[in-house]
Amino acid sequence: MRRLRRLAHLVLFCPFSKGLQSRLPGLRVKYVFLVWLGVFVGSWMVYVHYSSYAELCRGHVCQVVICDQYRKGIISGSICQDLCSLHEVEWRACLSSVPGQQVYSGLWQGKEVTIKCGIEEGLDPKARSEPAPRQELLLFDKPTRGTSIKEFREMTLSFLKANLGDLPSLPALVGQVLLMADFNKDSRVSLAEAKSVWALLQRNEFLLLLSLQEEHASRLLGSCGDLYVTEGIPHSSWHGAALPTLLRPLLPPALHTVLQQWLGPAWPWRAKIAIGLLEFVEELFHGAYGTFYMCETTLANVGYTAQYDFKMADLQQVAPEATVRRFLQGRPCRHSADCTYGRDCRAPCDKLVRQCKGDLIQPNLAKVCELLRDYLLPGAPADLREELGRQLRTCTTLSGLASQVEAHHSLVLSHLKTLLWKEISNTRYS
Repeated sequence: MRRLRRLAHLVLFCPFSKGLQSRLPGLRVKYVFLVWLGVFVGSWMVYVHYSSYAELCRGHVCQVVICDQYRKGIISGSICQDLCSLHEVEWRACLSSVPGQQVYSGLWQGKEVTIKCGIEEGLDPKARSEPAPRQELLLFDKPTRGTSIKEFREMTLSFLKANLGDLPSLPALVGQVLLMADFNKDSRVSLAEAKSVWALLQRNEFLLLLSLQEEHASRLLGSCGDLYVTEGIPHSSWHGAALPTLLRPLLPPALHTVLQQWLGPAWPWRAKIAIGLLEFVEELFHGAYGTFYMCETTLANVGYTAQYDFKMADLQQVAPEATVRRFLQGRPCRHSADCTYGRDCRAPCDKLVRQCKGDLIQPNLAKVCELLRDYLLPGAPADLREELGRQLRTCTTLSGLASQVEAHHSLVLSHLKTLLWKEISNTRYS
């Protein structure tokens, strides 16, 4: 016992112990500050995440409004009963990027699906705690009672002409719309069915799903009013999407590239996805229902299936040529930056008359090739890298109205597809 007391006395009164005691208050303050800072930052991030989630994710509003309209007999659709009466449509993770476009992963009939619907903000955002649902008179106002099938057909044709251009193929698309309107397959179109398909046509992505081949876009599975369900979200080619939103802008582009190489598919699979993307660009340029522009060209919109077949993850930023021209033509401007539709559909500014022109500066293919440089060159086979880099550089220099450089455009696209296909053909990757 005496030895223990003596040892304690030596420890307490040795010079090292005195120094440690003098440093303890400072260390305590530092640790307390660090703990407080960690709690503060963590609480702030949780608050921001919750606030953004509460702002973006309001699928319950969509479901309440749609089911209310269905029970009143105003709208109809192939999944209305499962959604509103049987409750067999399961809503899962929120995927919305803007409050007005509600997107959720879900489960229906044993399949992974994507649920999409729209809500509109109220007129006075300060005076409400939740967005006001789109008003019945605004959303489901057409056609009115007494409208004949002939009148509805003409109304639909006029709408498609205004949005896609006056094309000889449009009567066939009108027939497709009328077939889709007959949700219950009784060979007649009720007023509720007509109101529902008309509301769906006002949704840009739905119009594109009708106009484009299912090979490169998610297949439409069902709808109720203007809510619709498609195949499940494809795998994303942009693995930065897995990072927290607050961290993405802080990471340098080089690190994004490294993450892409580490987390992305093997190079031959990337080549197969790229071939599908090039085929999609070709379809946008030579589609049955006109020309379309990609107005937000990012890897976040490039998806693929479990078999590594290309699927466009988001069609919201793909727009018909007629729509883009109508927006840009004659728009007041001082610089080309003033002549922008979406994020990157840009037209030149005529500085003499200070108005935008209708022709885009950069075609779809040039923008896609800029993506493919970062997507394909890292990890490409050594004997292919130089030629692939040269063709992608040539591709990114394409400019001017696509119809004026059609031959050159098609030649560059064909060369790229052939180069990639030769590398993976007759292998398990093809």
